[in-house]
Amino acid sequence: MNRYIALQKIIELGSFTKAAEALGYTQSSISQMVASLEKELGITLLTRSRTGVKLTIEGADLYPFIDRSILQYRAMQEKANEIKGLATGIIRVGTISSITCHWMPQLINGFQQRYPHVQFLFHQGDYSSIQEWIKTGAVDFGFITPPAVTDLETIPLKDGEMLVLLPADHPLAKQPSVRLKDIAEEPFILLEEGHYSEPMNAFHDEGLEANIKYTIHDDYAIMTMVEAGLGISILAELMLRRTNYDIVCLPADPPIYRKLAIGYKDKNSLPIASKYFINYLIENIENLP
Repeated sequence: MNRYIALQKIIELGSFTKAAEALGYTQSSISQMVASLEKELGITLLTRSRTGVKLTIEGADLYPFIDRSILQYRAMQEKANEIKGLATGIIRVGTISSITCHWMPQLINGFQQRYPHVQFLFHQGDYSSIQEWIKTGAVDFGFITPPAVTDLETIPLKDGEMLVLLPADHPLAKQPSVRLKDIAEEPFILLEEGHYSEPMNAFHDEGLEANIKYTIHDDYAIMTMVEAGLGISILAELMLRRTNYDIVCLPADPPIYRKLAIGYKDKNSLPIASKYFINYLIENIENLP
């Protein structure tokens, strides 16, 4: 194949000398490659003149096939590199706790059945930190909410409801839903999510201010504190699955939703393993809670 590539470069540059310099060969080596190819094909491919090097009539007829062969060879090399990347790749993900707990085990299990040697590296954070990790290259992509990020490409995934958390003996615990104006004065335990918070936006939209007493970066710690009667909170319904805390989780009135999406800087620059995982996630999004 090197002989075909050498011929292509000679035609492109119109010179044996320039082609040799571009490909890192000596002029003698380039000449021997062309001579060997002409001998194998039984055709004179090139003619030299004062104006440079040109294809013969026979060479011009054959050249499109040579050109396509080079394209196919390079496509094969790219595919081989993809396969090697998937065999040894590391997928670096910025994620939030609810996704880590309730999406990633199912996704990883299915993905590694296809690509068993790919490794995963999680950076768990909030909307602000994940956005910065993506921009600095600490992670390949991350789970974010589009309103919280700037200068990133995003792929929408799902909208998830957020629920009000109350101690089991709270006066509102037996209501079908909880109006935000009825809990605005209650001690509120806020999940630290960086500069953007769906619950705080919901209060503001109603012309209310939450009575924030605690700000914590851990969902499970918040559930423990609500259970202890230290306050109320609002967390993603996804996070509240499979818990055994003595708390009550009710819809807010009006309802509060968060938009989940994948965020990255540039899809073309993503590592191949991450591209394949994002495609796998999108294919299976309907199977996720």
